[in-house]
Amino acid sequence: MTARGVRTGEDAEDQDFDVEEALALVKGPGSAASGHGPAGTGHGPATGHGTPRLREGARTPDGAQPHAAHSPDTRHQATPWPQARETAARAARAAARRDAVAVPLDAALGLVLAEPLAALTDLPSFDTSAMDGWAVAGPGPWDVRDEGVLAGHAQPEPLTDGEAVRIATGARIPQDTTAVLRSEHGRTDAKDRLHSTREVQHGQDIRPRGQECRSGDQLLPVGTLVTPAVLGLAAAAGYDTLTAVPRPRVDVFVLGDELLTDGLPHDGRIRDALGPMLPPWLRALGAEVATVRRIGDDAKALHKAVSRSEADLIVTTGGTAAGPVDHVHPTLRRIGAELLVDGVKVRPGHPMLLARTKERQHLVGLPGNPLAAVSGLLTLAEPLLRTLAARPAPEPYTLPLKDGVHGHPYDTRLVPVVLRGDHAAVLHYNGPAMLRGVAAADALAVVPPGGARQDQETELLDLPWAAAGIGVCFT
Repeated sequence: MTARGVRTGEDAEDQDFDVEEALALVKGPGSAASGHGPAGTGHGPATGHGTPRLREGARTPDGAQPHAAHSPDTRHQATPWPQARETAARAARAAARRDAVAVPLDAALGLVLAEPLAALTDLPSFDTSAMDGWAVAGPGPWDVRDEGVLAGHAQPEPLTDGEAVRIATGARIPQDTTAVLRSEHGRTDAKDRLHSTREVQHGQDIRPRGQECRSGDQLLPVGTLVTPAVLGLAAAAGYDTLTAVPRPRVDVFVLGDELLTDGLPHDGRIRDALGPMLPPWLRALGAEVATVRRIGDDAKALHKAVSRSEADLIVTTGGTAAGPVDHVHPTLRRIGAELLVDGVKVRPGHPMLLARTKERQHLVGLPGNPLAAVSGLLTLAEPLLRTLAARPAPEPYTLPLKDGVHGHPYDTRLVPVVLRGDHAAVLHYNGPAMLRGVAAADALAVVPPGGARQDQETELLDLPWAAAGIGVCFT
């Protein structure tokens, strides 16, 4: 069994390489956009496996029509699942460089540092008391001053030998203090003289200036994910803002005339599950959702929306097959988009796609069935958004399956599971149109073509809220 969080050898090197490449695409604040990044012309497939830019009437190099991926031989032309994920990540690396931004601390959670975090002051910035008690000078017993020393006050008067003063945790240490005597280790006699019940060590319970760091010390490197602890450290080190990689902006276009936004299904129409689900899921993947728009089955409206979008990523739902109202492929051909992935060998979610619509913009077309759309999110949107945000790749891990799982003859299957001890248990209700299974899941099991046996080690894809908690991932 491979435990979660373990990455060694070439895998670890690949992860570091991915993060460094992604951060290399981020420019420092205030620099001018170059308009070009690695492979930044936008006219070539990201990995060498994609389809060249498709225009009306164009043919691929082998002479096939641009929509040949929807021929009866679709299964053999679709992209293998692992390759599709890598294509999405590399497509983001090939985009033009993005400007780093200065973000207030209260808005930086979940971002990635684009500059090292260097201390702006010594920590602590003055000698402080580590405990409630007395600051004492010289050997005891000590005469105790009437006034105490509290945190947040100015520098107190120096002590003389044989003198003590009450002091609070975090308060400034008076000059010439020998040690801090904890409250529980001291007693006063009838003459109000302080005695120690334990031996006093020179410097005990004093946090000296610069104990944690000196001004200018590097606290965290570029590429660090901003967690709550990072925010606390940054504030302690004197920061009001952090220079970070901005969240990728996403526009979501929900397609389909059959979708209802409220009430019960009726008259052949169904409730829209993806409109409520996709925005928070995309935020959990590190995105800023700029627009959620319901377009229906309107080719002109879809073309207008895609053409006018300024987002880093457009996500569409439905319309990726070859039916009479499936307008995504015609729209992409009409705008001259570069189709990088047109169908993936995965179930559910086979008709998903990835296209480069502009030099700095991509489109992920999700299938309309809800679990198939989840598959598309994790296959194409997650690696692309992760790379744009310069987040590290999740560390792969495996668990044995509690029961065997039927597989597709040729395609990978993504199946909702719950983690039970050292096994993953497959959930029922895992059909393409079902959300009941994934709503209860901790992860999706990556079942290889042909299926998996009971106790077979199987790769798992964590769902963001299962790994990080609801309050952390939906930022």
